[in-house]
Amino acid sequence: MALVSMTAMLRTAVDGGYAVGQFNLNNLEFTQAILRAAQAERSPVILGVSEAYIPYMGGLPCIAGMVNALLEQEAVTVPVALHLDHGTSYEVCIRALKAGFTSVMIDASHHPLEENIAVTSRVTEAAHVLGASVESELGRIVGREDDLNVDEAEAAYAVPEECVRLARETGIDCLAPALGSVHGPYRGQPKLGFERMRLIRERTGLPLVLHGGSGLPDEEIVRAIEAGTAKINVNTDNQAAFTAAIRAYLGEHPETYDPRHYLIPAREAVEAAVRAKMRLFGSSGKAEEKRT
Repeated sequence: MALVSMTAMLRTAVDGGYAVGQFNLNNLEFTQAILRAAQAERSPVILGVSEAYIPYMGGLPCIAGMVNALLEQEAVTVPVALHLDHGTSYEVCIRALKAGFTSVMIDASHHPLEENIAVTSRVTEAAHVLGASVESELGRIVGREDDLNVDEAEAAYAVPEECVRLARETGIDCLAPALGSVHGPYRGQPKLGFERMRLIRERTGLPLVLHGGSGLPDEEIVRAIEAGTAKINVNTDNQAAFTAAIRAYLGEHPETYDPRHYLIPAREAVEAAVRAKMRLFGSSGKAEEKRT
């Protein structure tokens, strides 16, 4: 099945009361694991590529080529979107689209609102010409590098009025409002702004995106979906599962030198982790749903 944009799958998810997972690609084994999980669960899926991983994985054309080859190799029939995660500029978003990505995130949230709108509008105009979807961010979704606790993260919540303006003036397909989640491991109990999440969803009419889905309690995930979240990003949990499997295998087989011996169980660990998330998000079995 050819790659698709996120637009239809996220609108269908909102209508169906579930969320589609974005699972980041870190290497070949992650890509295989995520696609196999999606096919086994009959779930739509979003393959995320963070900008920092582009050179590590051989460049945007190499990544797109690998994904397309694996779609054929694995006989994937469920909807799959290839998404640039946290693109920092118009230029990198355009390079991703030219390479065959079907969705991009332009993250201009660190700029003033006017500049965020201007950059996002340019990206959206170009992406829509190619049939690709666009995600944008408002507020500040912090991470490990920010060294902030969850109380400090609350101060960076997105403002509903600004979200409405961003949505109206740019034509984006989904919105990631900062509402208390963080990238990487949480320090302390996360405090997500569910009421503001509902308000932003209602006022913008857009599917919402939850970054920092790793480490959140299941009940927080369920509440976020109920509040209008249709896309949930997961990476840290999968990275931890992958690394733990390698450590365990090498601990039991210290004489191993063939990478396949420890990468195969690591791949299987990621596949199991992704399948569990798909069931939690409610996307399992939803690949057959069509939006007219």
